[in-house]
Amino acid sequence: MLVKDIMTKDIASLDTDDSVEKAAQLMKQHDVGSIPVCRDKQVVGILTDRDIALRTVAEGKDSKQQKVCDIMSTELTLGKPDMNVTDAASIMSEKQIRRLPIVENNNLVGIVALGDICLEPGLEHNAEDALKNISEHTK
Repeated sequence: MLVKDIMTKDIASLDTDDSVEKAAQLMKQHDVGSIPVCRDKQVVGILTDRDIALRTVAEGKDSKQQKVCDIMSTELTLGKPDMNVTDAASIMSEKQIRRLPIVENNNLVGIVALGDICLEPGLEHNAEDALKNISEHTK
């Protein structure tokens, strides 16, 4: 099975100049813990709720004034729509990430989450292994 068959195509994204407050509101609205940051549909970073907690709240910064580009993670791991879901799960496990932005021609086209993999019959084991590896390294 390919990533394009299970990825979420209607995804929220942020612009580098958006405020951290807007990012947090978007995370709440979409009930997600991370959002890709784009410049003209090209993924340039990813922002997590942890980034907000550690780089804004814990440092006493103003979330209305601070820009997403100031706190986003720029070390990106990206997938492609035509990659095998098993390969995506392996990458997620290795890189200790729960969501993998999917790009085509350098443009964001979707995102695949461990939850997406869990829902597919026959792929639950891949997601379980990935989650186990992620959890072991974050203890």
